[in-house]
Amino acid sequence: MTLRTLLPLLALLCAVLPLRAADDPLAPWRSGVSIHPVAPDQQRHSIHSYFNTCPESPDGQWVLFFTSTAPDGQHGEVRIRNRATGEERVLVENLDVEDAHRAACQQWVSNGKRVVYHGERDGEWFVGVVDVATGKELLHIPGRLSCWGRPDRDLVPLYGPHWNPGTHRDLELLNVATGDIQTVVTADAARAAYPEWFAKQYGDQPISIFFPILSPDASKVFFKLASNGHTNGNPRSKGASAREGLICYNIAEKRFLFLRPSWGHPAWCPDGTTIVNTAFSLTDSNTGKEHRVPGLPVCRGDHPSSSPDGKLLITDSTMDKFGGKATDWGIIVANAQGNDYLTLDQFDNSHGAKSWRVSHPHPVFSPDGKRIYFNVSSGQWTQLYVAERQ
Repeated sequence: MTLRTLLPLLALLCAVLPLRAADDPLAPWRSGVSIHPVAPDQQRHSIHSYFNTCPESPDGQWVLFFTSTAPDGQHGEVRIRNRATGEERVLVENLDVEDAHRAACQQWVSNGKRVVYHGERDGEWFVGVVDVATGKELLHIPGRLSCWGRPDRDLVPLYGPHWNPGTHRDLELLNVATGDIQTVVTADAARAAYPEWFAKQYGDQPISIFFPILSPDASKVFFKLASNGHTNGNPRSKGASAREGLICYNIAEKRFLFLRPSWGHPAWCPDGTTIVNTAFSLTDSNTGKEHRVPGLPVCRGDHPSSSPDGKLLITDSTMDKFGGKATDWGIIVANAQGNDYLTLDQFDNSHGAKSWRVSHPHPVFSPDGKRIYFNVSSGQWTQLYVAERQ
């Protein structure tokens, strides 16, 4: 091949490569990524709550986390840290939490004006709502726990403690702006909708709705069921309750959509219709039909979620699934269309908070999709890290 015939091919290649890079949602994460602790050089745990909620405020100014100097990470404070200056503010003091796995389930709501959390103080489990500007507690709701609402909305789902729900066995929605609490769906209605499954799983044991997660447009919610009928009722125990299933419910239309026998680790995709779950599986929330994204690995640990634009999926995994050690964990970022993924970071995750339920990385994208937050337990302290692309 002569130079004269080679030059047109080189020109074509140079024209195609930028197009391929532009079409590759993984391109910004392939090189030049900075990974570091959010709050470095601190002798404490700093834990972001879960993969269903982002610790960064909607405006990108603050990062929200639970801090603790206790070896088990189960007593401490809810704080925010200014991303630009490093200034920290304590929003909640003297709080006991269930474990270091989800900490206080702290989350942004009301476009960042308020923070919701739950925990225990003086023997009472409660949900609290804090005004970020003043640090004032706006609401104190005893006898409930909170699950995942939306950072741009005022609605947060509530449920009774799964180890001892008392009279709070149903799914409620709290309006953090008004304080109103509305029952959305009852545990009895769920049993009536799927009687055969309930009979098989729970028989005549008492049940309650557990861990409800609100869709992006707040029109739907999914949750699982819990029963403490034959368990020890200790909140800090794997035997606290028997938890099964995934039920999706249309709040706007007041009807059940589907039941999935196993929970997995589900999260809403930004389209408000699709649910991503373990093994990079996607479920249509209207029909319950499920399929795997092609060409992606099956991870172990596996807490998946989506980027804000829906083009990427992210999860965590023990590295024995990728030829490494089971004590090492990795952050896996994948093309949501399938067939391409990368390991963004990997680290020893066998140390950190000595909680009965250990902290997992729980990676999640920032609101603008340019950063990824995750917990790392490679040393004495479990620390919140951030990966920032260029």
